[in-house]
Amino acid sequence: QVQLVESGGGLVQAGESLRLSCIATGDILVISAMGWYRQVPRKQRELVASITTGRDPMYGDSVKGRFTISRDNAKNTVDLHMSRLKPEDTAVYYCHADATASSGLYYLTPHDYWGQGTQITVSP
Repeated sequence: QVQLVESGGGLVQAGESLRLSCIATGDILVISAMGWYRQVPRKQRELVASITTGRDPMYGDSVKGRFTISRDNAKNTVDLHMSRLKPEDTAVYYCHADATASSGLYYLTPHDYWGQGTQITVSP
């Protein structure tokens, strides 16, 4: 199985910057993609940024130009640098990995893994 642990985040004022980090641990064979999604109450979880092996990074339209995603394949980590934060960025941010593990329920099968989520609150 794969576990994703997020760090960073918290309460910031509009216009400030923040960095989120996520590390994947466990019996990992392959991670094809890592990224960040966010969700607010009564709304669907939406893409913030994602990096898939062999493909260009993807960004949600609302964060493009303000957020930057980076991935370290050797360390199984993904970071999200957020700048010029807006109140509308307030959400629970979830780390995501499309990974294949060598153990667990989905062993030897690509599966979507999620972190527990971290709250980001941007005050006006």
